[in-house]
Amino acid sequence: MILVKYLEEINKWYNKIHTDKGWASIQIIKQIEEKLGLNFVPEPFDGACIEPSRNAKGDIGNVCMANSPEVRDDYKETFATIDLLDYIYAVLHSPSYRETYKECLKLDFSLMPYPKDQQAFWYLVRLGEELRQLHLLESPKMEDFITSYPKDGSNKITTKISKADWEVASPNPSQGGALGRIWINDTQYFDNIPLTAWEFYIGGYQPAQKWLKDHCGQTLDFENILHYQKIIVALTETIRLMQKIDGIEIG
Repeated sequence: MILVKYLEEINKWYNKIHTDKGWASIQIIKQIEEKLGLNFVPEPFDGACIEPSRNAKGDIGNVCMANSPEVRDDYKETFATIDLLDYIYAVLHSPSYRETYKECLKLDFSLMPYPKDQQAFWYLVRLGEELRQLHLLESPKMEDFITSYPKDGSNKITTKISKADWEVASPNPSQGGALGRIWINDTQYFDNIPLTAWEFYIGGYQPAQKWLKDHCGQTLDFENILHYQKIIVALTETIRLMQKIDGIEIG
């Protein structure tokens, strides 16, 4: 799936930069620790107690449940590899960041701003985690379909899908933005697809269009039909989260 492959590419990039010379080098991790007043745990842990650790004040104490969602951000004493990845994932989805560094992004993702402070860091971590879960199609929101597939038929994609195949159905729905339908053959279509999701690029592709093109000539089964509707949810939520990320001062 396109979104999962995109996430895999981000993970490969993260592993590449997590070297002595990369953005996530030991020296830079230390600087982030000092700026945030947090200790870095190289591997994510499951919320169990870990060995005594030194906090920002230099005191020794047990760090227990430090990464649990129930712990308030201002009580957290550590951040883990997965937190750093989620922070990076959120920053990479900031429209302002992508515009500022668009030339560099064509070559590499090496220019990554430091977290401004703990509050901004943890907020971006949470948004990055939401994005990651969406792109894995594992978010609870995946079941909240905004589209429909109302007609019975062969379920075979015979239409040669193009960008222009989005057909407006509702120009100004109450939730904002135009909704349309995509005909997969002469009698069947996916309905209520937001134009923003249909045109949205991620990882160099337009997933809402590419998935249908990749399945042209195939007969969709029940899981395929659900899967495509999940993609539309993921794209719509990604757009919403990107707007939230763009409202945060980064770096």
